[in-house]
Amino acid sequence: MTDTIDNRMVMKCVAYQNGVSIGDVTIEDISVVLKQEHTFVWLGLREANDELLVKIQQEFGLHDLAIGDACAAHQRPKIEEYGESLFIVLHTAHLAGDKVEFGETHFFLGPRFLVTVRHGYSSSHSKVRERCEAMPQQLAKGPGFALYLIMDFIVDNYMPVIDGLHARFDVLESAIFQYRPSRQTMEGLYELKRELLLLESAITPVMGICNELMRFHKEVVPKEVRVYFRDIADHIKRIDRTIQGMREMLVAAMQVYLTLETVQQNEVVKRLAGWGAILAMPTLVVSWYGMNFKYMPELDWEYSYPVVVVTVALASLLLYLRLKRAGWL
Repeated sequence: MTDTIDNRMVMKCVAYQNGVSIGDVTIEDISVVLKQEHTFVWLGLREANDELLVKIQQEFGLHDLAIGDACAAHQRPKIEEYGESLFIVLHTAHLAGDKVEFGETHFFLGPRFLVTVRHGYSSSHSKVRERCEAMPQQLAKGPGFALYLIMDFIVDNYMPVIDGLHARFDVLESAIFQYRPSRQTMEGLYELKRELLLLESAITPVMGICNELMRFHKEVVPKEVRVYFRDIADHIKRIDRTIQGMREMLVAAMQVYLTLETVQQNEVVKRLAGWGAILAMPTLVVSWYGMNFKYMPELDWEYSYPVVVVTVALASLLLYLRLKRAGWL
């Protein structure tokens, strides 16, 4: 390996013969090990640079386009066939506080090898490897079974993310129905909807990937392994239904929020209109006596002022009581 290749990028490289580990393998010895009968190599990489991927390409005979996609990262979930090998991309997700962080895992799958390249956040595959090695009879079916377990591991990790988003929604929903909505509430709902859309865009293509693995590519996914991908497809269907349900609840919550805001605005308008009506009473009387007519008989009466004041006060009080009873104040 060249000096620009960091050994820390290589998580694990193990050869398996008849489903049993026969030891770690160096990058330079991969092509030699692959010549052995009933043997495949499982290589795990993390944030691999271009130089390391070029070296991997030489050892496994991978296609230039697949290597180019793995170098660029930021790929959509997909499955592509290059000769006898497959290139698969899945998105990973996890909760970092209240935010969802996404990563990518790229797979190179061949009849005699499985290479995983992790970008961004991704949980370690060490537990998946231990689970595989505990099932040598299943692992003897080839790298396709190891691919299934990693994909199943990634899909299972979607559920804690969805649970976390659902908990956030419950808090926002409580704020709405306890009549304490605010601008932050609506912003939280929109942010939650955006993250659900991103999660849905990561999950939905996995169904198509599983369907293709169940129907085609028998050279790398034997018949006895295909049934396992049906299990992943079932998980995706359940997750998709959960996401759709949350999206519908989000839309309903937004509509309720906007309705409550409208009702609150109407209440304010009613109160302002009520107080305006009360203030209109003294305004009318004052404007009446402000017309400066020369002959207004009551102007010369000594009780005119107190009578007018009492009349205005009583009229305003009666109007206030009527509006209060009507719920306008």
